Amino acid sequence: MDQKTAAALRRLRLVSAPEAISFLLLLVASVLRRTTDFDAVPVLGAVHGFLFVVYAVLWLDAWNRARWSFTTAAWYFAMAVVPTGGFFAERRLRREEAALTAAPGAEEERRSTDGDPVSA
Repeated sequence: MDQKTAAALRRLRLVSAPEAISFLLLLVASVLRRTTDFDAVPVLGAVHGFLFVVYAVLWLDAWNRARWSFTTAAWYFAMAVVPTGGFFAERRLRREEAALTAAPGAEEERRSTDGDPVSA
């Protein structure tokens, strides 16, 4: 895998936690809407909807670049529709990204793109 794959995983990771937070806030706002006069559902619904669409687009990009199996891709998508799932996805994406950047040859590739001499 290459740096574009790592970047795709990083982008998905960075949006997964905010998407999960917005989902939880929307759930709390839904309960408050039914039990009090507080109604933040229209605003939080729009914010969550936007973040979910961004997550879905980045998920498709990561699936394409990382060549995930259908099961892995389905797991990452399911984490977007399960409350707190984005936190689990973020953690797993962090490990996957770290493994990708620590792969053999990753340091040499980084050095060659930075202009530093590559040690053999």
